[in-house]
Amino acid sequence: MRRFLRHPVRLVPLGFLAVILLGTGLLMLPWADSEHRYTPFVTALFTATSAVSVTGMAVNDTPTYWNTFGLVMITVLTQVGGLGILTGAALVILAVSRQLGLRNRLLVQAESAEYGIADVRWLLLRIAGTVFTAEALMTAVVAGRLWLAFDYPPGHALWSAVFHSVQAFNNGGFTLYPNGLLAFSRDPWIMLPLALGGIVGGLGFPALFEAVREWRRPRGWAVATKLTIWGSVVLLVVGFAYLLVAEWANPRTIGTFDPAGKVLASFSQIALSRTGGFDVVGVGKLTEESYPMLIALMFIGGGSASTAGGIKVSTFFLLGFVIWAELRGEPDVTIGNRRIAAASQRQALTVALLSVALVVGGTVCVIALVEHVRFYAVLFEVTSAFSTTGLTVGVTSRLPEPGQYLLAALMYIGRIGPLTLGSAIALNTRRRLYRYPEEQPIVG
Repeated sequence: MRRFLRHPVRLVPLGFLAVILLGTGLLMLPWADSEHRYTPFVTALFTATSAVSVTGMAVNDTPTYWNTFGLVMITVLTQVGGLGILTGAALVILAVSRQLGLRNRLLVQAESAEYGIADVRWLLLRIAGTVFTAEALMTAVVAGRLWLAFDYPPGHALWSAVFHSVQAFNNGGFTLYPNGLLAFSRDPWIMLPLALGGIVGGLGFPALFEAVREWRRPRGWAVATKLTIWGSVVLLVVGFAYLLVAEWANPRTIGTFDPAGKVLASFSQIALSRTGGFDVVGVGKLTEESYPMLIALMFIGGGSASTAGGIKVSTFFLLGFVIWAELRGEPDVTIGNRRIAAASQRQALTVALLSVALVVGGTVCVIALVEHVRFYAVLFEVTSAFSTTGLTVGVTSRLPEPGQYLLAALMYIGRIGPLTLGSAIALNTRRRLYRYPEEQPIVG
């Protein structure tokens, strides 16, 4: 057991699990419930998992079921989940001792996976500064708007702004309003800060830092940064245009809005649909043509080492380059003037196939548990849970306890990543001193 815990990668899933269980215990207490009752274990576990995995799914009405203590706990769990358990722990150590030891740096590197050991201290400070600065700016704009334009009392406006800013930047999806953000869908002072915060939080700190540092030389960016930044732009533009056209005349969503309102609502929904989970236009009332695009965007998710879920933008577009090279008969997969390592290609394929298997398996299980539900609705819900998005079309609230445990497991796996979980369970990488003869079986 001691040998198992010694490896940093194996501590990542255990760290998240520990915080989930702690959050479950706190949410079960009577002073977290609005009626001062003991919350059932499955409800508390589902909510804590959803918060730590920055998903935002709920089996009850969040603003009415939980009191102030419960909502504060959800906010804290979301912030901790967004920063990362091990990153947050290292920040505390850094603040107390002013120095990180080698072991603690290795723990943080296991989660960020993008920087060398010497860069961890700098990375932690940059992450903390970026997160709290962005959330403070979002809070200031949203709180001012709620106070001045919607006549919220100052304290109420500030609390609502803090809650939703934390949720947006960390790509959570909990909200203080029963109908999500529908009431603000045409207000740019509310929607644009939250949407932009969700985009920035979903890019991933390695890609974000390099893009900002080398903004004058985008051609010199690392391949991962190029895939993440330009891939995110493509997904946003395509998703926005698709949703705008599909819902333009739908009176149940944006059909009654003016053109500017339609554009703002569609952009905000797509920006927050990839991982954010806020309901801006009424997801349960979308035309059936809109659901395939949303499911695809949720499954892809955001950038690596970010608060987003999904298989990651870089994984999706890397597989696209692999397919393109194979169709052209190229011996190597190249992006720009760089050849992609075979190990990276296998890793991308493994992540994608494991994710597909988890979503398909979860969909089949939920269909078996819930009667009279449409297939696309179940697929949407399961994909939303696995990608830690949090959007829902109403299936989650109808699930029996086994279904709630299943979605909680999918949220947990989706947050730590299928490949990280697999590595933590069976870390047996070793170097072979021999290779077998090569053979090419028939494919197709």
